[in-house]
Amino acid sequence: MALQAKAVTVLEVIQKSTAYLEKKGVASARLQSELLLAHVCKLPRLQLYLNFERNLGEPELEQMRELVRRRGAREPLQHLIGSVSFCGLELQVGRQALIPRPETELLAEKCWEYLSKLQDPAPAVLDFGTGTGCLAIAVASHCPAARVWATDISAEAIELARANAARHQLEGRIQFFCGDGFAAIPEPVLFDLIVSNPPYIPSAEIAGLEPEVRDYDPRIALDGGADGLDFYRRLAAEGMDWLKGGGRLMVELGDGQAGAVRELFEAKKWVVESVQNDYSGKARVLEASRA
Repeated sequence: MALQAKAVTVLEVIQKSTAYLEKKGVASARLQSELLLAHVCKLPRLQLYLNFERNLGEPELEQMRELVRRRGAREPLQHLIGSVSFCGLELQVGRQALIPRPETELLAEKCWEYLSKLQDPAPAVLDFGTGTGCLAIAVASHCPAARVWATDISAEAIELARANAARHQLEGRIQFFCGDGFAAIPEPVLFDLIVSNPPYIPSAEIAGLEPEVRDYDPRIALDGGADGLDFYRRLAAEGMDWLKGGGRLMVELGDGQAGAVRELFEAKKWVVESVQNDYSGKARVLEASRA
């Protein structure tokens, strides 16, 4: 990409960056260029449209060159900017944990809708495999009475999740535990709700994922075993012992997994209450309760 040293306007930078990213196979290249430049200029993206004729200084150009180069190498936009919006909450992201996806917001919404209907004045919630902490933080933010536990096998992910909780003044409302699944919880607790966005990519399919995912999201946050269902098996087998009577378990589903996951839970005597589609029409959230 040739961003020249002479005076270059905002519009010219967007146009040249877009052309470069298109050549590198980056989807939505114009939008990506605008988001990167908005980050560099410390402006809301739409404000760029009011500043098309503004000349950029050399420090801004140099920063933009580097960011566009890295985006062209398929480093995720969210890593370059350093954060992502999830349910209206800005969260720090990095290579420590999976970048929160928009479709996971549906799972968060289902959680706080369910909790809002409970009579319990202080419902207990477990986020199984918290990653960035996005689900735990969204639930705690929308349900001020909830007591939230969050686990992850990765110490680096737990550190990131704690930082995100502190960013939203929720560190006193969420307990974070590092360890393998339910074994991370130091003492028996019965939860009103267990929620999880588990690793669900079949191991052999990881190599074929987009570079932004394959090369930057931790493999441990992607790999669901040979058929992608390992963590659903664990949740189906162990989760009932951690739920109150009438409690709920909610999980995100990978594409095409709804039928197999339903069978796993029903085989362990769960009642599958619903399978809800996301906004693109794909089965995305399974909700189950104790029989």
